[in-house]
Amino acid sequence: MGDQIDALAERFRRSYRREPVGVWSAPGRVNLIGDHTDYNEGFVLPIALAQRTWIALAPTTGATSRYTSVQADESMAVEREAEPGAVRGWAAYPAGVAWALRQDGHDVPALNVMIDSTVPVGAGLSSSAALECALALALCDLLSLELDPTDVAMIARRAENEFVGAPTGAMDQVTAMHGRAAHALAIDCRSFDVRPVPLVLPGRGLELVVLDSRTPHALVDSEYGERRRTCQEAASRLGVRALRDLEPAALKAALTRLPDEKMRRRVRHVVSENARVLACTGLLAAGGDPREIGSMMNDSHASLRDDFEVSAPRLDVAVTAAQGAGAAGARMTGGGFGGCVVALAEGSRADAVVAAVTEAYAQRGWERPTRIPATPSAGAARVR
Repeated sequence: MGDQIDALAERFRRSYRREPVGVWSAPGRVNLIGDHTDYNEGFVLPIALAQRTWIALAPTTGATSRYTSVQADESMAVEREAEPGAVRGWAAYPAGVAWALRQDGHDVPALNVMIDSTVPVGAGLSSSAALECALALALCDLLSLELDPTDVAMIARRAENEFVGAPTGAMDQVTAMHGRAAHALAIDCRSFDVRPVPLVLPGRGLELVVLDSRTPHALVDSEYGERRRTCQEAASRLGVRALRDLEPAALKAALTRLPDEKMRRRVRHVVSENARVLACTGLLAAGGDPREIGSMMNDSHASLRDDFEVSAPRLDVAVTAAQGAGAAGARMTGGGFGGCVVALAEGSRADAVVAAVTEAYAQRGWERPTRIPATPSAGAARVR
């Protein structure tokens, strides 16, 4: 990591002909269980990844910020006072962070920024949140703002929701800010209470296998917003603040009060998924055998596929192949319509799980899935 930080600082010097005032980083994330529950004020259980986004920056004079991406191999000029809708593409994410802080009354200067990342883009591992949180933390340091990690996460979330226009929950940003090595994060998406839960899989002979299905997704352009609106309408019809408030014991009766089968399926997923998250969290917090969460992962995928209808053919094939190769559990992870699959497997079976998914793809003439290391890791921090 030190070499990467040094290389980023040197790129900054070459590009901007000055020293950066610092380097900050934030991780991607993978969600162990609990998808489409965050914006329903429910529960999630993600981990922060070792894959990170780094930024080096310095304030500059004038009215224009410049964001340079090593991965995109381009530099984008953005007006310092840019408003929502004025910036397109990847530069909207950092520009949105600066905008959100200005909305809070802070005098954000024009910036020179250099960005590098090992978080895969378009795989559903929250590359956007990693970028937002790294910059948000950097600007808080630059402006001497003493905010706690959740406050910083909410700045990043506003950037994504209100500037970029993606109607996501805050799970990604909260995970990026609160990540902890060897732990999952039990997050209550109403109070944003974050409770680290031990997740030391190698000591139990287990491994998380994350595979990029090679089906890119774009939440801004997908049906994500439609799912969110349906959930909000259902909560209103049921007289609750959010679907999180609907207890599993009351689900059967509640479904009879909804007007159509599609809405009933959406509600059934959210209520059952919240219950699975709480069960997984309780098991891990009590020091139980992580293998026991495998069946809950399998049930989660079936619910996301059948009730919430956010899976995709390559995700389903990958999950079925992983299960058939002996994974204790497997599911799509993230917003859906593409992205990654996460599987829990015996360490001795992890390669076989990857091979089975790869063979299933080859039989269909699909591009080979990419294996992504998944180690619970630390959250956002200043690294220089």
